[in-house]
Amino acid sequence: MSAWNTTGEGIHSPYLFHLVRFILRDRNAYYCFSDIERRREMLLACKDELDVTDFGSRGSKEGTLVRRRVCDIAKNHLESAAFGQMMFRLVNFMGEDEKRPLEILELGTSLGITTAYLAAASTKNRVVTLEGSGEVLRVAKDVWRTLKTENIEWHEGNIDDTLYICAREKTDIAYVDANHTYEATKRYVEYLLPLMTEKGVIVIDDIHYSAEMEQAWKELLADRRVTTSMDFYDAGMLFVDTHYLKRHYKIRI
Repeated sequence: MSAWNTTGEGIHSPYLFHLVRFILRDRNAYYCFSDIERRREMLLACKDELDVTDFGSRGSKEGTLVRRRVCDIAKNHLESAAFGQMMFRLVNFMGEDEKRPLEILELGTSLGITTAYLAAASTKNRVVTLEGSGEVLRVAKDVWRTLKTENIEWHEGNIDDTLYICAREKTDIAYVDANHTYEATKRYVEYLLPLMTEKGVIVIDDIHYSAEMEQAWKELLADRRVTTSMDFYDAGMLFVDTHYLKRHYKIRI
């Protein structure tokens, strides 16, 4: 079943209803937002060039070196402030509900802005982030150092390798923003599904980026382990809680 929602009406699960209302209606400017956004502005202004190891959509196992400016990476690859703050609110909401530290996994660090939002909700949470390019990761680590963010664990290398080494047995939130192809997206998510906690959520970026990403998203919705999904257009969320009815919501944010 699929339905359009804007504020959570029609969502049967009280937990999901409050989650949607929380991430859509909370307009508070949390303490960390301005600091993180100042770092984004600095990245957007930075003309430094990096030798980026690009494993890419069709790249080789070893990756290809591509020279790129930091400002161009920031402009073309960083998630928006609204998205990062939505992820912060998701982490905050789940942490308050679970009343324990969360295990968070990010596939695709980029320059570390979204990672900072994931980590800022609580210093007790553990954020593991995977990035293919050492030069890009170096800039991200400078961002986190400036923000005094200390609950981030990073791993450099092809995510096709590091995911299977670094993923935790139990994961509360997984954010997939790497290798936007049908094959990789399906493989990453199918590996992550058994690792998710009961109320765990997998967030997939760019689900409508291409025809093959659309196909991957549709097939993941049909997976028997996925009980509910939310389509925010730019990204989607998959839930695995067996108490939920099989529902697919399209949420305007």
